[in-house]
Amino acid sequence: MMALSELTDDIVGSMAVGATFSDFGGQINSLDFHRTEDLLITASEDDSIRLFDIANGKLLKTTYHKKHGADRICFTHHPHSVICSSIHNLDVHGESLRYLSMYDNRCLRYFKGHKERVVSLCMSPVNDSFLSGSLDHSVRIWDLRVNACQGILRLRGRPAVAYDQQGLVFAVAMEGGAIKLFDSRHFDKGPFETFLVGGDTAEVCDIKFSNDGKSMLLTTTSNSIYVLDAYAGEKRCGFNLDPSPIAMEATFTPDGQYVFSGSGDGSLHAWHIDTQKKICSWDSHIGVASCLKWAPRRVMFVAASSVLTFWIPDHRGPGEAAGVQVEEQVTLTQ
Repeated sequence: MMALSELTDDIVGSMAVGATFSDFGGQINSLDFHRTEDLLITASEDDSIRLFDIANGKLLKTTYHKKHGADRICFTHHPHSVICSSIHNLDVHGESLRYLSMYDNRCLRYFKGHKERVVSLCMSPVNDSFLSGSLDHSVRIWDLRVNACQGILRLRGRPAVAYDQQGLVFAVAMEGGAIKLFDSRHFDKGPFETFLVGGDTAEVCDIKFSNDGKSMLLTTTSNSIYVLDAYAGEKRCGFNLDPSPIAMEATFTPDGQYVFSGSGDGSLHAWHIDTQKKICSWDSHIGVASCLKWAPRRVMFVAASSVLTFWIPDHRGPGEAAGVQVEEQVTLTQ
């Protein structure tokens, strides 16, 4: 597999399905790449969490979580530890977030506080802090080492949260197209900047910073994608997608030059941010992709619905690479 160098339009246009995993028992709710290891983690409607080796296109382990379910998921700094949000019985046990070891299938810690489902989750890139945004109209700041919540932000609507790549700033998107930026060390002082995404008051369902910290990527419930200047809040570009019954995810490439997204018609699209030119469109082969992320250090992205696909460059032409079906290896139940 190619290591990441600067991408070109030709490389982007050559991306095609290299591996397919189709034995999920429902929609894949979320997924995350580890920052430094070649690992991918998924959380699915079938209550499974699955760990993949992306360098070899291999499923390493599956665990099932029938009591709590598996909704939002992200890696911690340790390659075999994750944070996962619960979807079942929240009103009974209140255990809305769990810190899990994939190595020995243990829950290391429960985090209680949210009264409704967590819809956004993000780990700090530099320390043990993480953020969660919930349908209970709150964002909570946590530390992996302690049970107690470290801070609460009350707000309107459905929140989306993200850290910048240096971990110095985090962004909270909320109702009415407002984006608030906080200093991670002094979040209790309130936001130091507020942006409004002019002309679109739809809820933001996902927010990401580019690796260089200069841009933010917003995906809204009205099927629009915006790239904002992360310093001034100005809209650099925007793209409209076909309507979708489910929230979709867009992703920057690691060099910050391109944006990839799914669409409600089951297609995938790539745009060059500076030129605003569409580079390529593909049939996703999996219906509407609810999850889409580019690997941090590889020329590779993954797209998921109830099927997971790995996309890599293929110089036979767009979309022509043969998909490789890979069997499940290890199954555990919690």
